[in-house]
Amino acid sequence: MNAPTTRRLTVAQALVEFLAHQYTERDGRRHRLINACWGIFGHGNVAGLGQALLESGAASYEGETPGPPALPYLQGRNEQAMVHAAVGYARQCDRLSAHAVTTSIGPGATNLVTGAALATVNRLPVLLLPGDTFATRTADPVLQQLEVPQAGDVSVNDALRPVSRYFDRVTRPEALIPAALQAMRVLADPVDTGAVTLALPQDVQAEAYDWPEEFFADRVWRVTRPLPDADALAEAVAAIRGARRPLLIAGGGVHHSEAEDALCAFADATGIPVASTQAGKGSLRYDHPADIGGIGHTGTATADALAREADLVIGVGTRYTDFTTASATLFAAPGVRFLNLNIAPFDAHKLGAASLVADARAGLEALTKELSGHRVDAAYEAAYGADKAAWERRVDAAFDAADDSVRPSQTQVLGALDALVDDTDIILNAAGSLPGDLHKLWRARSRRQYHLEYGYSCMGYEIPAAIGVRMAAPGRPVWALVGDGTYLMNPTEIVTAVQEGIAINLVLIQNHGYASIGGLSQATGGERFGTDYRFRAADGTYTGAPLPVDLAANAASLGMRVLRAATVGELRAALAEARGANRPTCVYVETETADTVPGAPEAQAWWDVPVAETATRPAAVAAREAYDRHAAGRRRHL
Repeated sequence: MNAPTTRRLTVAQALVEFLAHQYTERDGRRHRLINACWGIFGHGNVAGLGQALLESGAASYEGETPGPPALPYLQGRNEQAMVHAAVGYARQCDRLSAHAVTTSIGPGATNLVTGAALATVNRLPVLLLPGDTFATRTADPVLQQLEVPQAGDVSVNDALRPVSRYFDRVTRPEALIPAALQAMRVLADPVDTGAVTLALPQDVQAEAYDWPEEFFADRVWRVTRPLPDADALAEAVAAIRGARRPLLIAGGGVHHSEAEDALCAFADATGIPVASTQAGKGSLRYDHPADIGGIGHTGTATADALAREADLVIGVGTRYTDFTTASATLFAAPGVRFLNLNIAPFDAHKLGAASLVADARAGLEALTKELSGHRVDAAYEAAYGADKAAWERRVDAAFDAADDSVRPSQTQVLGALDALVDDTDIILNAAGSLPGDLHKLWRARSRRQYHLEYGYSCMGYEIPAAIGVRMAAPGRPVWALVGDGTYLMNPTEIVTAVQEGIAINLVLIQNHGYASIGGLSQATGGERFGTDYRFRAADGTYTGAPLPVDLAANAASLGMRVLRAATVGELRAALAEARGANRPTCVYVETETADTVPGAPEAQAWWDVPVAETATRPAAVAAREAYDRHAAGRRRHL
């Protein structure tokens, strides 16, 4: 009997080799699970993972190195931004392929926390490999070590525990084997996925060990499509057949499951209208008769009106955030019930729903089959169809700019882009006032065109995430829509896009402040305090002249080609030129601050942001009175 063969490698070398042989498989299609590793090197990882990536041939990004597949390396500028790029990539890949991120100890590691939270909140896989302090403690404390007097086994990496779906610290070489296998299991699991952290002490990274060859064999993690339970399916079908005004809410799970065609078939067969969350927008094309647009606080008049009167709400792949439910005030019909189709039991049981725990595509296909011959009342279809057409006319009016020589509003910027793009373009955004405008107005033309990170609403996500998206979808135009507030948070990865020749398009909108929070401040009695980018006035507030910053010049200084647009006409020309460019390009535009989003009292869905209960300023007193009126409409769905 032959003795098991081993290979002597360092822990870092073994991990890189292991990651190069991990795959996911769904519907018979195989994908590399960890397709690249982002990294910024310091003393905590340069001689470990840095050396291992170099030795593996990771510098050969085009794959010309013979032998086992290398783990490509990508150079970042900010640790949080590297996670955002990895998350953008994973989402565009339907969570079937992901990236790793390595950092040194200290601030490099703690900079991962925000990105990790974003990944976990949005259920998107990313593998984090921060360096850690010495496991042997022979050099203690080392540079950047946080000493905790009451606990010798704590490091700054413990800050990643609450924002990770799986966390382990590899303090001995042989501990890597179970830790790495558990990490892959979680990353590939559509229920459990999110940020996964393997903290790697810097001395252990460089330590050699005799690894069993089986550890480096190709390993396939199958992503299955669980079918619904027969009894639960029968209950769901009965609920739908018995509903007079059903409404379906499509969440991000529709996209992750590649269930768009199944949803279209369901809507075609039943006539049930489909509204979408931020993560689910584009589950149906905007021009499908059943698509009624975004729902909730930033929803359309059509969707929110239907939600108020729905007697059955069918949630597919949604986790029902407060924006979707209008802080528990939107679903107001007496006796309204919920039916949730979700692969995660935690989400399937929300709002006292009848739950259908299954893959979104498999569940929709089963429902469509069992509902054969059933269709909502023709009058219901006609009514929401007329409302949808009326809303589209209001979108046309918001997008229209009658005079090409004037400065555009923010909605007219979106209108110019809407007139230019086709099914291949990808629109990416995360925070500020743009998500609300996009959710209400954008006309999604394909399944992965609309990329909004709104689970964590993280400023600074857009530029690095656009890089990840473009890597996952080479050849497709990718547009990162960024306000000045977001841009100033995290412009660093422009350098990475330039370095790697990743031709993202940045639409940089200058409106001199935090427009979204300014409006929220106004509505909640804060009088826009601290939300504008202006000089201090005599009364100490920031209400003076706008700051003389030139963000276009900043983007150019980082290597981007910049096209300035002062008018609607110049904007249209600049967007068209950027779309045809083969290098990272920025379209810079200053916008009018007047709000041109369709105003519709019937579409205003509340968002619960508590207002001061006692105040002396009239604005806060009035805001509290309004808050109390809205709060009275909250209800618990049990």
